[in-house]
Amino acid sequence: MHFHLSGIGGAAMAPLAGMLAERGYRVTGSDAGVYPPASNLLEGLGIRWTSGFAEANLDPAPDIVVIGNVLSRGNPEVEYVLDRKIPYRSLPQTLEEFFLPGHDSLVVTGTHGKTTTTSMLAWILEVAGHRPNFLIGGIAENFGRSFGLGGGGEFVLEGDEYDSAFFDKAPKFLHYHPDEVIITSLEFDHADIYSDLAAIELQFRRMVNLVPRRGRIVAWEESETVRAVVQKAFCPVETYGFSPGVDWLAGDLEFTEGETRFRVSHRGAEVARVRMSAAGSHNVLNALAAIAIARGRGASRTATEQALATYRGVLRRLEVKGEASGVLVVDDFAHHPTAIRVTIDAARNRWPGRRLWAVFEPRSNTMRRRVFENDLASSLSTADAAVLGAVNRASLLGDEERLSPARVLQSIRVAGRRAEGFDSADEIAEFLARETRPGDLVLVMSNGSFDGLCGKLLGRLQERGVPAGKTQG
Repeated sequence: MHFHLSGIGGAAMAPLAGMLAERGYRVTGSDAGVYPPASNLLEGLGIRWTSGFAEANLDPAPDIVVIGNVLSRGNPEVEYVLDRKIPYRSLPQTLEEFFLPGHDSLVVTGTHGKTTTTSMLAWILEVAGHRPNFLIGGIAENFGRSFGLGGGGEFVLEGDEYDSAFFDKAPKFLHYHPDEVIITSLEFDHADIYSDLAAIELQFRRMVNLVPRRGRIVAWEESETVRAVVQKAFCPVETYGFSPGVDWLAGDLEFTEGETRFRVSHRGAEVARVRMSAAGSHNVLNALAAIAIARGRGASRTATEQALATYRGVLRRLEVKGEASGVLVVDDFAHHPTAIRVTIDAARNRWPGRRLWAVFEPRSNTMRRRVFENDLASSLSTADAAVLGAVNRASLLGDEERLSPARVLQSIRVAGRRAEGFDSADEIAEFLARETRPGDLVLVMSNGSFDGLCGKLLGRLQERGVPAGKTQG
């Protein structure tokens, strides 16, 4: 069977291409641009793709075209598929039809922490000998890739609430027929497709309603919205958090440079003592949720503790890019005010005593809008100084809808913090190379490449004359 992936360079589409190829299908693809890590993955698997969209890419006609959710009517391949009645699927539909049958579907959902929690769960199950299948929205460093077909009975999936395709407006997680679910958090996001938090809560309630009676939901107790969406579940609901009374409790937290320690108890009985390199209280919660699912599926205490002690994280989650002239440069995917706040907090825990510069690019469809202006300013104000990049694709939004960097910067200054804004990554790199001093930490946050800012900054810092060296922070 021949699959063609229109939009093959997407964060989830490229791993899907790899999964299809490993299953023995013929796979081709096309996209307006394919860049690392997607290009590296596809090249390593010998998957051919074409740069740009054209009818010729579908001649001869494939058996199925998987259409990415960034494509819409007017795209030449979409129009050709519809004209010629070539069978087509969204990415979640493809998983639903070709990969999930015969497996227990373990779905990690929530506004924050999905990727890290999914990778932690997959790694615990791997160390426990379960040979899990998994699909993660980032490169899990323990596996060296974002997907795996281990052949075991479990399929661990990151369940996104974003819609699936122009013809399939259901959230992705509704296609995954969950047997067990983690709900890490629930806040307003994706302002381009959801009008308010209530609209997102409705989709989570629909997902909860799909979990069978024999299934299980592991829910973060300290979120009022999470508690609300699981109230009418037909399956057992287990809670986790830091508050007494939860089913899965993390206590005795210790944060040191390079290590996080905590104790896990299940309904009053100790089940694990964890030591891991992942920093921040949010990662303790992520690990706690993964432990709850894994222990319920038979992972031993020894395997759980060993897995988290050797857990290496996900690329672009507090990823150290390098150190030059005594300045540490760290990259993170954070792109929501809550994620920005907890990422700054985690960076302080991991590298205490450093002056912290928070550098943020308003790039996601939500953060380009003014809906989170006040929250963004509040989160960035928790750093010692903040630098704000230009609003990505600003011309596509009207003045009344678009985030105003000037207003955000003014709010940060009112809070007593230094704040500067620039129109380009080059300007930011020049500014930081000039203003930072040895011992500083520059935390770069964006859900895109930020035009290569980390590399540009390290290059400018090297020009100060102090040799650069990759750190192991």
